[in-house]
Amino acid sequence: MTLARKHDVDALVTKASTLIEALPWLAQYAGKVVVIKYGGNAMINEELKRAFAEDIVFLRRCGVRPVVVHGGGPQISSMLKRLDITSEFRGGFRVTTPEAMDVVRMVLVGQVGRELVGLINQHGPFAVGMSGEDGGLFTAKRRGTIVDGEDVDLGLVGDVAKVNPAAVLDLIEAGRIPVVATVAPDKDGAVHNVNADTAAAALAVALKAERLVMLTDVEGLYADWPDQDSIITQITVSELHEMLPSLESGMRPKMEACLRAVQGKVPRATVIDGRVQHSLLLEVFTNDGLGTMVISDPGKQVGKVISDPGKQVGKVISDPGKQVGKVTSDPGKQVGKGTSHPGKQVGKVISDESGKQKKDQK
Repeated sequence: MTLARKHDVDALVTKASTLIEALPWLAQYAGKVVVIKYGGNAMINEELKRAFAEDIVFLRRCGVRPVVVHGGGPQISSMLKRLDITSEFRGGFRVTTPEAMDVVRMVLVGQVGRELVGLINQHGPFAVGMSGEDGGLFTAKRRGTIVDGEDVDLGLVGDVAKVNPAAVLDLIEAGRIPVVATVAPDKDGAVHNVNADTAAAALAVALKAERLVMLTDVEGLYADWPDQDSIITQITVSELHEMLPSLESGMRPKMEACLRAVQGKVPRATVIDGRVQHSLLLEVFTNDGLGTMVISDPGKQVGKVISDPGKQVGKVISDPGKQVGKVTSDPGKQVGKGTSHPGKQVGKVISDESGKQKKDQK
């Protein structure tokens, strides 16, 4: 005979509360496409790789339709070093020579993508690997960048000029999880290295995704880098546009991608800390979430705001200048009352006991 101890029961109740917290988010995302950009330390740490694969399968089992877009920066750098091929970054982008492009293609399609597909498929026959070359998914257009006010040639680096999502949609409808490597041909057939951040944003727009979530190696966007207490939990399109010129080169492509996604009518795009195990589930299925969320400017977004499990807390309306109803999430102090005037905070901002700002919208 085995006796139940009170602390065991308490632990089980805590687990049940966590599950119930996910209930409104399960309802919101069921049947919806969520595009996840896989990158950073989550790609090289074995425990984080395993946790990420589990998160993706969990989403799929809950009725979400995940699509994974991956880069492979650390693996590409490692292989280039082994082959004694010089590599450099300018403005946050890898300068890619024809010689380096062969390595990029080999690593992304033949190594990183295959490994992730294998990890996901340990939990069921879900993942299918592909690249921007397959089914005409991406058409690239060569791009440069500006560093210190001067144009810089990046070589075989491209932006996504066109997306044909038919092949990805076919996989989604078949119940599969597309795992997309970001190499793509231009209109003349020359294969380019496409930044995974920009590719994920373009695909999210083309798929009319409900969310774009990007894994990084930082906690989020900082208002005053490197002040650890200045993480921005939520930012509007116009506010982010103002900040972009001042961002560090490594963070700028990620936030640019979030900006493009939301401007392309993806309701929300979030940068999260991929160094935290199961950060994807914490972001999607909990009230507070992680990282920095980019949303459209007040007055443009229409729909309900969910904050408290099982309760409709308030609505976002699109009538500029009118006060939007209360938006609360946890008991706390009211910091301020917003309106839908462009660039201003919508709804009340609630702080927790430590005084940190919480998200008023997920």
